[in-house]
Amino acid sequence: MLLLEAGPDYPDFENMPTEVKYGYGRGQMVWSNVVNEHRWSFVARYTDEAKPGIVPRGKVVGGSSAVNAQIFLRGIPDDYDKWASWGNDSWGFKDLLPFFRMVENDIDFAGDFHGTDGPIIVRRFKPNEWNDDQRAFFKAARALGFPECSDHNTPDSTGVGPTPLNNHGRIRWSTAIGYLNPVRHRPNLTILPNCLVQRVVLDGNRALGVSVETDGETLDLEGNDIVLSAGAVGSPHLLLLSGIGPGEHLREVGVPVKQALPGVGKNLRDHPHVRMSWKPHDLDDVKSNIPGIQITLRYTASGSHLRNDMLIHPASPKKIDVETKDDHVPPEPRALMVVCLNLAVGSGSLRLRDSDPRIQPFLDYNYLQQEFDMDRMREGVRIAIKLSESQEWSRLVGERVTPTDQELETDEALNEWLRHSVETSHHISGTCKMGPSSDPMAVVDQFGKVHGLNNLRVADASIMPDCTRANTNATAMVIGERIAAFIREGL
Repeated sequence: MLLLEAGPDYPDFENMPTEVKYGYGRGQMVWSNVVNEHRWSFVARYTDEAKPGIVPRGKVVGGSSAVNAQIFLRGIPDDYDKWASWGNDSWGFKDLLPFFRMVENDIDFAGDFHGTDGPIIVRRFKPNEWNDDQRAFFKAARALGFPECSDHNTPDSTGVGPTPLNNHGRIRWSTAIGYLNPVRHRPNLTILPNCLVQRVVLDGNRALGVSVETDGETLDLEGNDIVLSAGAVGSPHLLLLSGIGPGEHLREVGVPVKQALPGVGKNLRDHPHVRMSWKPHDLDDVKSNIPGIQITLRYTASGSHLRNDMLIHPASPKKIDVETKDDHVPPEPRALMVVCLNLAVGSGSLRLRDSDPRIQPFLDYNYLQQEFDMDRMREGVRIAIKLSESQEWSRLVGERVTPTDQELETDEALNEWLRHSVETSHHISGTCKMGPSSDPMAVVDQFGKVHGLNNLRVADASIMPDCTRANTNATAMVIGERIAAFIREGL
């Protein structure tokens, strides 16, 4: 097996760079906008009113799991059962539960719904470890009537409680650490880092291999099975560069059409969110060197038919120098609440800006175009306001900075603020939609095989038919395990 990675590899755990090895602590910028050798950056449109976003993704062995916020939250059973109902009958929750258990080593919970010997360690911070603002948020949510949730990863869970994290002892348990490091000695595994895949090499309707650039040279590498696991941005990007995608768009950028698949790059799903902020009375009450997302509230919006379609969490600013050139770190640390639409009905798209593989594609998230999405976000902001008025939160903070009273005065004023302030939760998915060939937007079948082509699969978050009501970290790993099982079974 040959594993290709555009970024660096760090086989020596002891000498792994701090920002890759550790998930929190002094100097750690978790999932920031800072662009460096471990991150790609992509230009993104959120709405016409919002400023363009610079979206980071992992560029290192381990991918985005090596640089993300380490939240290990599963989707709810309805998410996966919906995938199955759309013609992917091997992807229902009961089908995937053994793989969720296989992936994790949960040191807090065991039983029917949890694994205890998997490669990825999962834990939750205990109440005595919570930051002051996290504790205040938890108490405020309980006082507002939301149920307590000790384990967000049980099927029927809802309410407020500790966030499951794949972080133990500050170590970010990425796929590189959990999966690859224990098997690097195997003679049938070769890892080739700093190697930019430019396109898939096709012979008619068969994938022969990939064209790569390494050490200043371009060469073709052949393989019996080609699996793209470049993520929900990288995999559709590679397909488009290879002439696999919407014919009209490919011709516009000068890429010869090899296989017309209109769904490549379409159906972009994500979790839009906004950040609300307050001036703290004492910075030490809201600043911390441990993760600032220790507590999560999930609930169902008023009148919604989608359970747990909303999420709110506090976010403690970290004790780091603010000269990070990171737009997510304000000049003066604030107490924060993040209001997230956990299952949007709107979707966006990804498209090439150029046929040069070094030029990253353009992401159009197309947020808040649906009234249902806007209504739920507006209610989420107003719920966060109620949480902030609690005795516990008020003890920590004073003036609200964003949104202002004027921006909250009417629904239309709040809509305007939302359109200007919305941004990504970094959970892009769906850009190589999984589904039967009868679905015109489907790119792969339920075994990950690209429609109309032989010898080519996709195995990452891009194949999700819709986003999960959760961070995509855990589900992306399960997708890898599920596709691997299909390959072993000869499917």
